[in-house]
Amino acid sequence: MHVPDGFINAPVSAVSGVVAAGAIAVSLRGARRELDERTAPLAGLVAAFIFAVQMLNFPVAAGTSGHLLGGALAAILVGPFTGVLCVSVVLLMQGILFADGGLTALGVNITDMAIVTTVVSYAVFRGLVKVLPRKRRSVTVAAFVSALLSVPAAAVAFTLIYAIGGTTDIAIGKVATAMIGVHVLIGIGEAAITALTVGAVIAVRPDLVYGARGLQQRLKLRVGGDLVDAPAAPATPVAARTSHRKVWITGLVTSLVLAGFVSFYASASPDGLEKVAKDQGIDAKTKKHHTEDSPLAGYGVKDVSDARISGGLAGVIGVGITVVAGTGVFWAVRRRRTVDASPVNTSV
Repeated sequence: MHVPDGFINAPVSAVSGVVAAGAIAVSLRGARRELDERTAPLAGLVAAFIFAVQMLNFPVAAGTSGHLLGGALAAILVGPFTGVLCVSVVLLMQGILFADGGLTALGVNITDMAIVTTVVSYAVFRGLVKVLPRKRRSVTVAAFVSALLSVPAAAVAFTLIYAIGGTTDIAIGKVATAMIGVHVLIGIGEAAITALTVGAVIAVRPDLVYGARGLQQRLKLRVGGDLVDAPAAPATPVAARTSHRKVWITGLVTSLVLAGFVSFYASASPDGLEKVAKDQGIDAKTKKHHTEDSPLAGYGVKDVSDARISGGLAGVIGVGITVVAGTGVFWAVRRRRTVDASPVNTSV
């Protein structure tokens, strides 16, 4: 779904950039409310995990592959505002360092892959958890459905953007049919990855899953024939249950293994957008990437001849840079929240 330079004309790309910048500004403010001592350390890791899993293209049909977009996963784990920032950090790293997704199209990519997927998935997720039984399993089910729907939603969004600012004269009906059709299939993979990841985190640290907060049912006691809420149990210290550090290290190691080793076995087939662009002629005016000479362009390390080592090193470097950049952003936002919440001396 990474849109390269040349697919969308300059005016629409510029407008998309303004939309993306505005959404990021709103998300920075909203993330202050979402980020706390639990989610701040996790948010940078979520960005790195999304980067790693996006390297794992999986086959879908007819010589086409797909990969995780990550909006639903990020929104459910760390909150919708923080989720937009997570995916935006990933897209920025990919565009600058790996020549993946055009730089003039960065606003289009953030609007499509970060904003649309996060907003749609979290809206669906919140609607489902309100009607499903208040159990952990319901969170996983809601995560699956919301992730599934977020991918074709992104395909629809791209189609609309292309209808307004596409640089080639292609019948929009053909583009819509092809894009939505293949991305419904990709959505199944997105849903499976999202549900498995959310379910794994809930199994060990349900308190870390933003979307699962407030779903615990209070214990009921029968008093005089009536059911009443039992007194709240004393909170067990988080560190006593399971340390943040253990979860963080496990997630980081998993991301490094996926990007550094498993990615070598990913499908080499073009992803959904690449396939549709080639079949429909959308890519006729694709431009050279501004950072195509980057030492990491194409997810390989320049001058390393062994493809396995080159790709693995690029993946490890990408995860490292993303987790550092993401963690820096989210700790800064968290620190700003702490400063804003500090008492003000009003004495004269």
